[in-house]
Amino acid sequence: MWKTLVILPVRGRGGGLLSLPPGLAWPSFGRYSTSATDHSHTELARERSKTVTSFYNQPSIDAAAEKPSVRLTPTTMLYSGRSQDGSHILKSARYLHKELPVRIAHRVKGFRSLPFIIGCNPTILHVHELYIRAFQKLSEYPPITDHETEGQYCKLVRDLMDDHKDVVTLLAEGLRESRKHIQDEKVIRYFLDKTLTSRLGIRMLASHHLSLHEDKPDFVGIICTRLSPKKIIEKWVDFARRLCEHKYGNAPRVRINGHVAARFPFIPMPLDYILPELLKNAMRATMESHLDTPYNVPDIAITIANNDIDLIIRISDRGGGIPHDHLERVMDYHFTTAESSTQDPRMNTMFGNMVDMVNSGQSGPMHGFGFGLPTSRAYAEYLGGSLCIQSLQGIGTDVYLRLKHIDGKEESFRI
Repeated sequence: MWKTLVILPVRGRGGGLLSLPPGLAWPSFGRYSTSATDHSHTELARERSKTVTSFYNQPSIDAAAEKPSVRLTPTTMLYSGRSQDGSHILKSARYLHKELPVRIAHRVKGFRSLPFIIGCNPTILHVHELYIRAFQKLSEYPPITDHETEGQYCKLVRDLMDDHKDVVTLLAEGLRESRKHIQDEKVIRYFLDKTLTSRLGIRMLASHHLSLHEDKPDFVGIICTRLSPKKIIEKWVDFARRLCEHKYGNAPRVRINGHVAARFPFIPMPLDYILPELLKNAMRATMESHLDTPYNVPDIAITIANNDIDLIIRISDRGGGIPHDHLERVMDYHFTTAESSTQDPRMNTMFGNMVDMVNSGQSGPMHGFGFGLPTSRAYAEYLGGSLCIQSLQGIGTDVYLRLKHIDGKEESFRI
């Protein structure tokens, strides 16, 4: 009995055909072929089917995904990050060599668990394939035996970090394109929380290893041994104010108080992701709630609280607060007030792109897609902390960022 076969080619971002998702193979037409042309199509289809199946359904990925991830405390990274003979670099490379394929395999498993119709989205497929190719390259790399193979491994890691620099943007685009097919928001939130925090952890570990080759004062890898929260806040305040002035013609002044002289070992990278987002929100809210008096706007107050267990940064604005009907949703992925803003929503995207340039490719754009706050919350929780919002509707908003110390009295977070 004849069967009708419908082939739906899925095109990637560059226009080329993409592979199908796991469990789906291109059909072959074997027994009903009657001509040489049909026979060649049959062979081509069979080869394509083999390629797709081998690309997606790799036993090595399944095996690696069953292994537990070995997460390190920043204290371990700090105190194993120096040695006279350079052996710490080889030890670090060997750890990455074993660990990165496992973490990436876990993420591939996450993509496979997405609802089928979302996993078929070409943009999501593109990110899925980026992870599969990264797994292939990392798992096939030979054992690291000396500094020469370690140097080549560093080049591979740098190249892969560059390949993946737009992953956050691509995920945001792909899921926005699939929005109407999302039936369970909790599934997507869990997927994004896991994928984005895993990506942060991988990039922190990779950046730490690459940075061990550098000799920077007060740094061991990516860990600053004497971090000043006041200085890192001031850096992002200056940056945010310049952007705000460019857009609105003015920017709120920022007062920093509390434990302004505090210094302690910490990793700046998470703060470089989170602070620009929080400051952008505070400045935009302040300016847009005072459109009639743009050159006479309230200050933003930032309070630093440092103790034996954690660091708390409170950002208080007088931007009118978050409307009651938005309060429950501001931590949802893809929820943004930019579209309903009285100002140009493209401000968000411009802000995000410039933050990324300052970060030298260390982070993908979080801004303009409604990804900023939920991603910042996920990062804070991954690092053993929290991100909480208190809104005084009609007055303003207080945001509390809490991050655990890496050498505090309580057990540290693990990367």
